[in-house]
Amino acid sequence: MNIRQAKPSDASRIAEMIVTNYRKNFFPIFKNEQFYFGELNVVDVAKEYIDNKKILQDTYVYDDGAVKGVIRLNHDEIVKLYVEPQFQGEKIGSKLLNFAILDKGAKWLWVLEQNERGIKFYKKNGFDFTGDTMIEDEWIPLKKMSIE
Repeated sequence: MNIRQAKPSDASRIAEMIVTNYRKNFFPIFKNEQFYFGELNVVDVAKEYIDNKKILQDTYVYDDGAVKGVIRLNHDEIVKLYVEPQFQGEKIGSKLLNFAILDKGAKWLWVLEQNERGIKFYKKNGFDFTGDTMIEDEWIPLKKMSIE
């Protein structure tokens, strides 16, 4: 299997994937240049992973010689799942998701209400809406999805 627990040396690569995906997927929705191209940066995201051993311990990467995808868990919740855009469509996200479900007992996640691509991906992989909703940071609408 190409999935392994993340190491401190993966932090910058993980941060690259997160920042790239945030900009690609969420900037078109929120149009917040100050955040996506100012505040959000690889150095700060990498530091979050290096400084917080719990976050790193709950993070797994898809590595087949190059780290191409990342998934972060919090008990049975999927907190983050990103694949480098150049490698999307190669089933890396599905492999990470299946690993989280089958090997780590993951069951649910929050998805951005406007993230149509993400919702389609999760539905294709057996998730469905629970009916629960949440507003994150006082204005970001999220919907809960579960595999159960």
